[in-house]
Amino acid sequence: MKRNIIVLCLLLLNGFLIAQPDRWQQKIKYSINVKMDVVSNRFSGTEKIEYTNNSSDTLSRVFLHLYWNAFQPNSSMDMRSRELGKTVISEPNPRRASDGLDWDSRVKDRISKLSSDEIGYQRVSAVLINGAAQKLKEHETILEVILSKPILPKSKTVLDIQFEAQVPLQVRRSGRDSKEGIRNSMSQWYPKMVEYDYQGWNANPYIAREFYGVWGDYDVQISIDKNYFVAAGGDLINANEIGLGYEASGSKPTPTTSATRTWKWQANNVHDFMWAADPTYKMITRKVANGPLIRVVYKAVDSVETRWQKLADTCALAYPIMAKTFGNYPYKTYTIIQGGDGGMEYPMATLINTASVETAIHEWMHSWYQMILGTNESLYPWMDEGFTDYSSTRVMATLRNRQGFWQDATYRGYFALAKSGWEEPASTHSDHYNTNYAYSNAAYRKGAVFMEQLGYIIGDTARDLFLLDYFNTWKFKHPNPNDLIRVAEKRSGMELDWYKEYWINSTKTIDYSVGDIAVIDGKTSITVKRVGKMPMPVDVLITFKDGTQEMHYMPLDLMYGEKPKENAIPRTVHPEWIPINN
Repeated sequence: MKRNIIVLCLLLLNGFLIAQPDRWQQKIKYSINVKMDVVSNRFSGTEKIEYTNNSSDTLSRVFLHLYWNAFQPNSSMDMRSRELGKTVISEPNPRRASDGLDWDSRVKDRISKLSSDEIGYQRVSAVLINGAAQKLKEHETILEVILSKPILPKSKTVLDIQFEAQVPLQVRRSGRDSKEGIRNSMSQWYPKMVEYDYQGWNANPYIAREFYGVWGDYDVQISIDKNYFVAAGGDLINANEIGLGYEASGSKPTPTTSATRTWKWQANNVHDFMWAADPTYKMITRKVANGPLIRVVYKAVDSVETRWQKLADTCALAYPIMAKTFGNYPYKTYTIIQGGDGGMEYPMATLINTASVETAIHEWMHSWYQMILGTNESLYPWMDEGFTDYSSTRVMATLRNRQGFWQDATYRGYFALAKSGWEEPASTHSDHYNTNYAYSNAAYRKGAVFMEQLGYIIGDTARDLFLLDYFNTWKFKHPNPNDLIRVAEKRSGMELDWYKEYWINSTKTIDYSVGDIAVIDGKTSITVKRVGKMPMPVDVLITFKDGTQEMHYMPLDLMYGEKPKENAIPRTVHPEWIPINN
C-alpha cells in the first residue's frame, strides 16, 4: 500500500504585540523598626520610605496597602468569602470545604466570628514629608496619602510613617496561633507602597488573592521577646549577636540581659518582606553548590523531624534542576518557614504549614514566577500560579525520574473546568471571578497547560530555550502577557499572539477528530476535523501494521512558520491550515 497521506483542514485570526525590555520601574527603600509585644499581640513601628519616581508622571498622591484591615467582620474579604460560600460546585477542589460550597476552606465565615482581640488591623497615625503631616484617607485596606507637594518625574521623596498593628488570629496567610501552633506568621504586616507602573496606580483592595509590589531594598529591625526565634525572607546582618544557629561557625553570640532581642534583617531588590516568630522554632540548613543557602525553620516536634530533614534534602537536590531549566536564583539565601495556612510565597522565603515536599517546591518556584519576574498577579494570575504549577510539576517529575506524560493531573483539572460550565477567561482579574473554582483552575491548571502546550506549538526544545530567554529578559521588570509572547516569538520565529488571544482571553476549546479514512486511487486519505472553536497546528501520527510510523504535520497559517522536526520519526509537512473566523 502506498503511504501518501492527504490531510484536509480548517483555521483562523491574527493580531499585534509590543514588548519593552527597558520599561521603567519605580524604586523604593524601606527602613522599618517595630517593637513586638507577644502578650498583647500588638506592635508599634516607624517606617521610613525613600521613594524614587522614575516615571514621566507627576504624582499628587500615593497609596499604601493596609492588608490586615481585611481581617475584621464585614470587611470586603469577609463579605466576598461568605458570598462565594453560597455557591454549590460539585467538581473536586482540595481547597473547597467538605460541604461542597465554593468558599475557600481556609477562610469560610471565620472572619465574621473574630472578636475584638482576634481581629487584625493596621493604623497609620501619621505620614510626614520633611516634617509636614500629609492628609490621609483610609479606604479599608488601602490608605490614600494626599501630598502637600507632588512628587515630580525623575525625583525622590522620603516619607516617615508612624503605625501600629494588631496581629489577627490566623485566618489567611498571616496571623497568630495557627492550627499547627505557630505563634506569628508575619506577612503583609507593614504599610506597603502600592505599585505605580505604566498602567498607573494598582491600588487593589485586599479581598482574596494576589499581590504586586515595587522593587526595592529593605532594612528591618524587629524587637521581640528574647525567647522567640525569628526567621525571615532576607539576610540576618547581626547573626553573630543573635546566635541561635544563625551565627558563623565558631563564633559566640553576645549574651543579653534584656527581656527582648533585636533582629536586624536586610533584603535587596525584592518587592516584599515576610517574617515569622515562635519560641519553639528549630532550623536546619543545606548549602547548594553554585546556589543559595537553604534554611528550613519549623516547630520542633520529634514526630516530624525526619520529614523536615527530607524536605531540606529534596530542595537541595531540586535546585540544580531549577537553575538549569528556569534560570539562576539570584539571592544568597532561601528560607522555608513553617507557618501560615498552607503555602504562600514571598521574596527569599515561603510560609508552609506542613513538611510537604511538593508544596515546598511549588512555593520555591514562585521565586522565579513572581518574586523575580514580578508579574501583576491580580491581572495575570496564570503567569504566576500557572507557570509555577507547570515548573514545580516538571521539577518533581525530574526528581522522581518519572517517564511519560507528567502533566496529566494538570490537564485533568483543566478538562474538568472546561466541561463544568463555570469557566471564565483566564484574563479575568483575580478578584473578579464568579467562583473560587473557576479562579483556581484557570490560574493554576489552564496557566500550566499554556506552557506545556506552547512546547507543542513551537517545539519542546524551543520552549525550553524560551523559558531561559523569558527569565533573563524580564527579571525584575514586571512583564505582561504581550512581553511573554514576544519573547516566545523571537525564540521560535513564529507569530504567536493568536495563541494568547484564544487560550487566555476566551474559553474556546481545542477539539479535533479524525473523520473519513478512505483509499482513493491507491492512496490513503485521512480527513482531520476541527470540532472545537480554537485553531491549532496539528500532528497526526500514523502507525502501520509493521510497527513503522510516520508523522504528518499541519502548521497553522496564523503562525507564519513551522516547528522544527524533533525526533527520528519521518515527517511530512503539509500546507498550512486556511483561516476562517469563529
